[in-house]
Amino acid sequence: MEITCNRCHQPVEAESCYCPTCGLPQLVYTSEGGAGTTPPEKWNEAVRDASSVDWKPALRNAVLLAVPAGLLSCGISPVGVLGLFWMSAAAAWAVTLYVRSQHPAWITMGAGARIGLVTGLIAGAVAFSVSGGALFVQRFVLHQAGAIDSEWQARVEASHQLTQQLAMQMGVLDAARLQAQKALMLSPEGHAGIEAFGMASNALFLLLFAAGGGAMGARLLARSRRPEV
Repeated sequence: MEITCNRCHQPVEAESCYCPTCGLPQLVYTSEGGAGTTPPEKWNEAVRDASSVDWKPALRNAVLLAVPAGLLSCGISPVGVLGLFWMSAAAAWAVTLYVRSQHPAWITMGAGARIGLVTGLIAGAVAFSVSGGALFVQRFVLHQAGAIDSEWQARVEASHQLTQQLAMQMGVLDAARLQAQKALMLSPEGHAGIEAFGMASNALFLLLFAAGGGAMGARLLARSRRPEV
């Protein structure tokens, strides 16, 4: 008899305890000795075990992968533009290592997302700290403040000219307001605030992709594993 999963509605073999598509535990019907089902208590226990996380090994795996992912994703990394990929891969691999070390029968996408979220928090903190520390060293230790300010002034000038051209085309040019914005961006406070906002935004995106990577890792593991209750 063919049944369908209660969550994703994909076909599930009658003898299978788990959905081969999303991994949800299924009520299993047997023909031996009449119709019967897997006890609800056992099914509920499987769901609770799958959605809970043993955080001691999970944190160990998260730190192991978050640190290199954060270093690869920071502003001074030559491959930092691929930060979202590094973060997704690190979170998915952290979930994989957790499952392999703990041997759970099944792990939900929510549990995988939580492990990925923790991985992203650690990696985001590493990326933010390294990027900020590198700027501090360049400005105050290596005395490259002049080069940094010159580069920033060129970027602000290019942005100001582009904004001015767009405003003229749209007929909403406000020269005084644009000049005030330019002065704010060139000020030390404005420069520091924009740099900090950029690094914080990068860390936030890393966090979101880490949660998604953890959830995807759990889903792929659920599809590849065929445990039986």
